[in-house]
Amino acid sequence: MRYTVFMPPILYYGTLVAVGILPSVLWLSYYLRKDCHPEPKAMVTKTFLMGIIVSPIAIILQLVFVRLLENLTGAPATTDGPSFYLWASFVEEVVKLYAVQMIALRSADFDEPVDAMIYMVVAGLGFAAMENILVMVRVAPDGLNGTISIWMLRFVGATLLHALSSAIVGYFLALSWFYDHHRSKLLMFGVVLATLFHFAFNMFLSLSSYKILSLAYATALLGIMALFVSVLFDKIRERRQKRTVQLT
Repeated sequence: MRYTVFMPPILYYGTLVAVGILPSVLWLSYYLRKDCHPEPKAMVTKTFLMGIIVSPIAIILQLVFVRLLENLTGAPATTDGPSFYLWASFVEEVVKLYAVQMIALRSADFDEPVDAMIYMVVAGLGFAAMENILVMVRVAPDGLNGTISIWMLRFVGATLLHALSSAIVGYFLALSWFYDHHRSKLLMFGVVLATLFHFAFNMFLSLSSYKILSLAYATALLGIMALFVSVLFDKIRERRQKRTVQLT
């Protein structure tokens, strides 16, 4: 059942935008505390906004993929199959990296390896914010209860996924700080690894016939990713400290 909303459009959509951004802001406040030397708020804001701005690029590339499949197969393409999930995951990881390259990497504030992970998380959460806004706009007419349920799932699911997968790419971007001659290879490996995690998450959630099992698998995967990212944060800090000691 679709519900009619009795409020001015500007207030209605403004509320949905705020609700959509909130999960990203909450996760952002958590991950920024992992930086021993806090980044300038202006640079964090710019990177977050760039994550939002580049999101249409991913949408366009995903639509192009669907059209190509339709032209090749001569049949309507689906957006919930393995091939689409794999392509969508890859495109989104690349686009988030592009956001960081456009803003943070060109800044003098990008002055230590761990910043790569921090700014990638920021861009990833910006990207997730736009996704959440679009989802809120789509599901809000179905009623408050359903909207709240979807919001909660997005908060602990897709939003966190984008932060974690971006952090993985950020780790390999940070490694290129030490191995600049292998920069391209490191970034490609990071993107591929993040894509595989991202793809697995989407595939788990696609098990519509086994809702509880799919949520359990997706939650377990996020737990593994969170632990992995925590280890990566520690490793990149240790590597930086060892490098500093060697140079002194």
